[in-house]
Amino acid sequence: MRIIYFGTPEFAASQLEAILAAGYDVAAVVTTPDRPAGRGKQMHSSEVKECALRHGLPLLQPEKLRDEAFVEQLRSYDADLFVVVAFRMLPEVIWSMPPKGTINLHASLLPQYRGAAPINHAIINGEKETGLTTFLLDKEIDTGAMLMQRKVAISETMDAGELHDMLMYLGNDVIVKTIKMIEEGKAQAESQEDVIEKQKMVLKSAPKIFKEDCYIDWKKPGSDIYNFVRGLAPYPAAHAKIKNSDGEILDLKIFKTELASKTDENEDIFSIKTDKKNYLEVILKDSAIKILKIQQAGKKAMSIAEFLRGARVSEDWKLIL
Repeated sequence: MRIIYFGTPEFAASQLEAILAAGYDVAAVVTTPDRPAGRGKQMHSSEVKECALRHGLPLLQPEKLRDEAFVEQLRSYDADLFVVVAFRMLPEVIWSMPPKGTINLHASLLPQYRGAAPINHAIINGEKETGLTTFLLDKEIDTGAMLMQRKVAISETMDAGELHDMLMYLGNDVIVKTIKMIEEGKAQAESQEDVIEKQKMVLKSAPKIFKEDCYIDWKKPGSDIYNFVRGLAPYPAAHAKIKNSDGEILDLKIFKTELASKTDENEDIFSIKTDKKNYLEVILKDSAIKILKIQQAGKKAMSIAEFLRGARVSEDWKLIL
């Protein structure tokens, strides 16, 4: 089969490598245009572009997916199947083009966690299990008929970065097996709506996460805060605002925490406890959160011991709730 592959980040580059290693004919690769990134605003290429260049594959980087010249160029490759991993939503004129359809790999057990950030939201919500789903693209995002699923367990300490990497490598096998089923005519599609109805599912969504969504709500139970931090680590990272002894408000990224019991029920809720050397914890209504890894703007991420050596933290520091 001739395949056209659509993708952008590292996650998608891994699946492209697997498809090529399995011997499939990738006629072209579609990815996002190069963009300026970082402090120096240097032009940045996607990981999928770098992969395509390493393998000498024809590369398309359209600004607009509905551009007639781009659509005609896709048609000219006469591909049997389109494969999409971590890319923009395709217009119908594109996903309906190949005779064997357009498939997508999604990092959740659909129909749950439709949306842009399924890995993050699964951990934030304290899920014990997630997985991967391949499905046929349809008009609405992440709603098409499902082809294959693979489940994985989420440990109580796993963060989003660790789950991302686990799913990325597992996805190599899932995407190749799905393509093989389609090639051999053995693929059986299952309607997501039928699954929702049979299992009486209450759906949880996975919308894109913006910076304003990343601030910790210290009024929540400690277990929710613990899951929130690991669900955003290492990127985009949970944020906390703290006023220091000088009245300066620090916007801190928090990458790792530990849930602890309160040692004294009379301690002030939302107060900060520290020995100024090795530990810093926030007292909550039901528990305490020990901060283990942190980053101040303009500095590198560091252990709490490293942070305390230079930050002159005292117990008159205040959380901005």
